[in-house]
Order: sequence, then C-alpha cells, then structure tokens
Amino acid sequence: MIDDQFDWFSLQKGEPAESELADYLKSSDRPINLINLTSELKDFSDTAALIENLDLVVSVDTSTAHLAAALGKPTWILNRFDTCWRWLLNRSDSPWYPSLRLFRQTVSASWTEVIADVKGHLRLFKDGF
Repeated sequence: MIDDQFDWFSLQKGEPAESELADYLKSSDRPINLINLTSELKDFSDTAALIENLDLVVSVDTSTAHLAAALGKPTWILNRFDTCWRWLLNRSDSPWYPSLRLFRQTVSASWTEVIADVKGHLRLFKDGF
C-alpha cells in the first residue's frame, strides 16, 4: 500500500480541516504515518521552513500550495472540476509555478480518478529517490 511508504505531514491549519483530519484518523482502518506539526506553525515563515524540509507537497488549492510552489518545491494540486481561472484548462502544469503539477477532476465531485492518478505518480516519485 502506498500510504505506508511515506511519512505524511499535515500543513493545513484551522477549522474544519484539523477536526476533520482528527476524525478521519480516529475512524480509519488504514493507519498512516502522519506527523501533525500545525500547532507549531505560527506564521507563513514557519510553514515555509517546514515545506523546505519536505520532498513533495500534495494539496488542494490553498495558500499553502501556492507557498510551496512559489518556493520551488515539487507541488501537486488536486484540482476540482470547476477549476479556478488561474489553472487554465486542458493542462497539468502551470505557467506561474514550474514545480507544480495539477491533477484534475474529470467529473464534478468525483475524486476517485484523481486519487488513483496521484497514487500512480507517487510510486514514480518514490522510485526517483
């Protein structure tokens, strides 16, 4: 299973994200190695310092994803079907962030294909190390 081959770090601060993550971890029958240092992140410079120590950031379209990509860190964004204008259409890269890759929903509200695509690329990314 791909989940147990990585150390996962939570970068998402605030509610409802933190309580949703806690609920997921309590109810999941598939434990993952998750390190949650969000209580230590006081500002964006703390977040940037943590990102600098990661190999890859996988996120939805949030300020943290933009920060990671702006730092030049390999960043993968899970993008919704009704995409924001900045991600353009019919492409998986970004003219604004050379280190960014987009994984797009092809059907509204369906993440199954996106997650499968990310898992496949994670295997390739892992093999690159």
